[in-house]
Amino acid sequence: MESRCPESDIKERLYQQFARIGKCLSSDKRLEIMDILSNGPKSVESLATQTGMSVANVSRHLQILLEAKLVRFQKKGTFVIYNISDLSVTHFLSSLWNLCEDRLSDIKQIKDELKRQYVGVQTITKNDLLAKMKQDNMVLIDLRPVEEYKTSHIPGAISVPLEQLEEYLKTLNKADVELAAYCRGPYCSLASQAVDYIQKQGFTAYRIEEGAREWNAYDGE
Repeated sequence: MESRCPESDIKERLYQQFARIGKCLSSDKRLEIMDILSNGPKSVESLATQTGMSVANVSRHLQILLEAKLVRFQKKGTFVIYNISDLSVTHFLSSLWNLCEDRLSDIKQIKDELKRQYVGVQTITKNDLLAKMKQDNMVLIDLRPVEEYKTSHIPGAISVPLEQLEEYLKTLNKADVELAAYCRGPYCSLASQAVDYIQKQGFTAYRIEEGAREWNAYDGE
């Protein structure tokens, strides 16, 4: 009967540790929580509202993420505020989304479904956007909540949360400016919804597929 060598036991323990992260990511709801937190800190109550889960369920998922050291928290008064542990987790999420989109055809189909809801909305590339911004007639809008904008945003963007968009457009001359808008990345439909509305107000407007996380990751930040 063969006995296991010490090196085999060590490697088995090593892969068991790797599997802790894999098991932690096996829940779609935990992935959603991490995606939201990658845009900025949130309270348990805010996460419950955005995910449609109860506070108790969110708390259970957060405890699992805490045990894997994928999130961290701090107390602010009576609130407990959660955040992604560090940038390495954010970069890992971006890599995971890219890998999944590359390997799983269903994801492309779902993205196509989102695009078909707003067929008149144009998407602008990063290079074209930067070129237009240099001409000083392009306004770049971050549609996320203000606290997410303060955490991280695309350079040159201004904060115009979705609920403030209508009033903001009233301050602009549609003949003198073009607009580009982004939200939480390629799987968020709010940017398309906003650009569709902006276009209907008579402005030239574009959707940016990247969110702040993807944009800054490409820049190596």
